[in-house]
Amino acid sequence: MEIENEQTDNINSTELENLSDAPFSGDEENGGTEEMKTEINGIWIPATSINEAKISARAKRRLRKNSSRDSGRGDSVSDNGEALKSGITVPTSPKGKCLDRRSRSGKGRGLPKKGGAGGKGVWGTPGQVYDVEEVDIKDPNYDDDQENCVYETVVLPLDEKAFEKTLTPIIQEYFEHGDTNEVAEMMKDLNLGGMKYSVPVLAVSLALEGKASHREMTSKLLADLCGKVVDKKDVEKSFDRLLRDLPELVLDTPRAPQLVGQFIARAVGDGILCSSYIDGYKGTVDCAQARAALDRATVLLSMSKGGKRTDNAWGSGGGQQSVKHLVKEVDMLLKEYLLSGDVLEAERCLQELEVPHFHHELVYEAVVMVLESTGEENFKMMLNLLKSLWKSAVITMDQMKRGYERIYREIPDINLDVPHSYSVLERFVEECFKAGIISKPLRDLCPSRGRKRFVSEGDGGRLKSESY
Repeated sequence: MEIENEQTDNINSTELENLSDAPFSGDEENGGTEEMKTEINGIWIPATSINEAKISARAKRRLRKNSSRDSGRGDSVSDNGEALKSGITVPTSPKGKCLDRRSRSGKGRGLPKKGGAGGKGVWGTPGQVYDVEEVDIKDPNYDDDQENCVYETVVLPLDEKAFEKTLTPIIQEYFEHGDTNEVAEMMKDLNLGGMKYSVPVLAVSLALEGKASHREMTSKLLADLCGKVVDKKDVEKSFDRLLRDLPELVLDTPRAPQLVGQFIARAVGDGILCSSYIDGYKGTVDCAQARAALDRATVLLSMSKGGKRTDNAWGSGGGQQSVKHLVKEVDMLLKEYLLSGDVLEAERCLQELEVPHFHHELVYEAVVMVLESTGEENFKMMLNLLKSLWKSAVITMDQMKRGYERIYREIPDINLDVPHSYSVLERFVEECFKAGIISKPLRDLCPSRGRKRFVSEGDGGRLKSESY
């Protein structure tokens, strides 16, 4: 009996789950009061307990099946095996929703991982500010001198090739904007090292190949850089280098000796070169070009003692000149041309002014001189000058047109001081049209004074009033 009771107590739940789903007997369906028993392994068990075990096992199987695919949607089954209404979500997953690591159809929600703070090479979320890391004194790698360290950016000194490649664009850009302070700031960021004296050498070499305005700007640049980037010893060393390199500079610039002499005189006048610099070369120069440069500088400095200023050695070119100065220069140019008759010299002087936007002033002044002259010589010389400047493209079509339009507008006022200016202007404009200087529409715009007519045949010679 003890063995049978032990077997009855050890009935496994798995045996109950594997029971067949056989239908109840007729007495059970009819609610019979007689209790039915079933034998399992020689043990009689009441039928009511077996039915309850079957229902419980069937409900557990349905729960496990629905929890993997229908969790949170559709109909689910309660613990009693009853189907719940649609729309009511029952968490059936044993792990819970937060611990579910399965993919969402391979698409995801499109959000960055960890709020944008994850991934390789990422320092944190955007806008995150990190505090200054404090040094831990108990750190075995702690060094007492670490707090007193000063870190500086090390800029390597420029060699000869890197020096020319770096500074040439800076100086060429300076010729465009003319700001010496910007050049000084850019050069301070460079480690020139022992190449400081090469700054004036490079600037002067580039100015020799440029215009007169570039040479004037170079002289101003050297004066402003002295004391900021270079000192007087570097300037002296640079001019020594220029005097030695004159035989090579002459190959590209034939007038290099005279120009270098003017740079030396201007440097002495600006105070960046000592006045005894030239005296130190007396009797020690074997190069003919260097002697010519020193002689040129000596002449200019001697003239400055007589009242001539060396700061105007290059003149003022381009947009730096005032309108009054330009008008005076153009007037002197035309007067010198009428005295010499040298067209090429007049053309060279006009180009050295470096004001192509102001060439219409020369056209205007030339025509006014023709109107004010009384002979044919000035008429022909001015016509020849305008024709030459037009063919050489020194004066453009736009500047020529603007000059003639100014004459057309001001001819009534000119006629008050110069009688018969209308007739002279018509004749000069016609000759310019035949020479190809002006176009036919510009010729047709020339104003003409109306011809005088008698009032009637018997008026005794009385004339009508003039009309314009």
